[in-house]
Amino acid sequence: MVRRAVMLILLIGGAAMVRAQSSYPDQHFVIESGDSLLAHAESLDRVVLSADRRSLRLEDGATSGFLILKPWQAPWPFDEGLPSWNGTAPGDSGGFRVLVRFPYLSGWSPWLDAGFWKANLWPGKKTTFAGGEIDIDIARLNYYASAWQFAVEFKRSTEAVTSPSIALLSWFASDSRTTTGLDYAAILRDKPEAIFVQTSFLAQYRIDPEIGGSICSPTTVAMILLSFNIAVDPLQFARDTRDPYYGLFGVWPRVVQNASEYGVRGTVTRYRSWGEAREVLARGGRIGMSIGAPLYSGHLVMLAGFTANGDPIVHDPARTNTGYGYIYNKNDLSHAWFDKGGVAYTIFMPDSTASGVEAPAAGREAPAAFVLRQNWPNPFNASTTFEYELSREGYVEFHICDLLGRRIITLAEGRQPAGLHRLRWEGRDHSGMSAASGVYLYQLRVEGGEVRTGRLTLIR
Repeated sequence: MVRRAVMLILLIGGAAMVRAQSSYPDQHFVIESGDSLLAHAESLDRVVLSADRRSLRLEDGATSGFLILKPWQAPWPFDEGLPSWNGTAPGDSGGFRVLVRFPYLSGWSPWLDAGFWKANLWPGKKTTFAGGEIDIDIARLNYYASAWQFAVEFKRSTEAVTSPSIALLSWFASDSRTTTGLDYAAILRDKPEAIFVQTSFLAQYRIDPEIGGSICSPTTVAMILLSFNIAVDPLQFARDTRDPYYGLFGVWPRVVQNASEYGVRGTVTRYRSWGEAREVLARGGRIGMSIGAPLYSGHLVMLAGFTANGDPIVHDPARTNTGYGYIYNKNDLSHAWFDKGGVAYTIFMPDSTASGVEAPAAGREAPAAFVLRQNWPNPFNASTTFEYELSREGYVEFHICDLLGRRIITLAEGRQPAGLHRLRWEGRDHSGMSAASGVYLYQLRVEGGEVRTGRLTLIR
């Protein structure tokens, strides 16, 4: 069976998930499957579609090649970006590196090395230019960009060894101002329903005495793999994860790439609320949280769920004897995660996703007309999700209005591809202030003037 080609655009913030603390939207763009990567290629050399159509690989007889994707336009400016990818590489006999660049001055920045997998076949990395840098695993710009572009270079030692392949490219764009001025009263009021993810517990200090203090990230992801009933040697997983350029075990895109070698789908993402994280767990996803002060200087834990009181539960690999199902003080853990940007590994089994936009795959008919569905939940308190389906690409506006028709906030504005789209509203107006309890209208307007409207109720 041919795996469906999917382009996911998770617009978390103003267009898809409105942040509780600010009006600066997160934007998550994912392009997945060989078919979709090929469709979005600007140029390629000696790179072909794999037999199962799930990835792109070197053509037979080639020992090197490259893929350059078309530039991706962001609806909102950003100055930070989290790259990640999924693929395969044959041990030390081949690998690929991912590069990214941005519009800069009157042209483009130089290509920057976002990372490579697995063998270090490139003597060095270019990670800086006048407008910013790749700071290990996060792109930081000193200006606001509106687009980016990916490239992938492939190498293998001989044509006889298995070719490296790339199956997914992800870019999570953010505004750096979102980590300041957080509304912790709202964060602490967020009390998701109880849920719990079991796994075989791993203590990082017991895996290897020499590197135990440095492997919280691969240990956390190994626990995630075990929760999917995927066999994994945690020591080998940690060794494979180590980035030889930086000498670190916790370079974010490299960790999720290593997980993808075990058959899962992983991206580096951000979260802005506990409810958002709970929704991913409820859909079968797993979350590895990157946390800091006041709990650690830097650490990774697995989010295991929530108690009946809405307190987060984690599996903490650093707590050798008490780390399974540990309940930290919610205020401390909220600061430790959200002050650090809410960065996380979001991992699913293949063909399952947290939310997003699907471009129609070959063989799947687009909807006969655009459809606007009822939001859920409704009534709502912390957040609600809207879903609509477009029959064709076009300009879209999605607004929340009061009963007098006055616009409260715009959740989407711009061109969108055909397919299924999801947006989230957390009950804030365009300035980030809490909207009052009551009945509101949501309105979808598409190119050509067609309009659909629904009603929802906000309860404080």
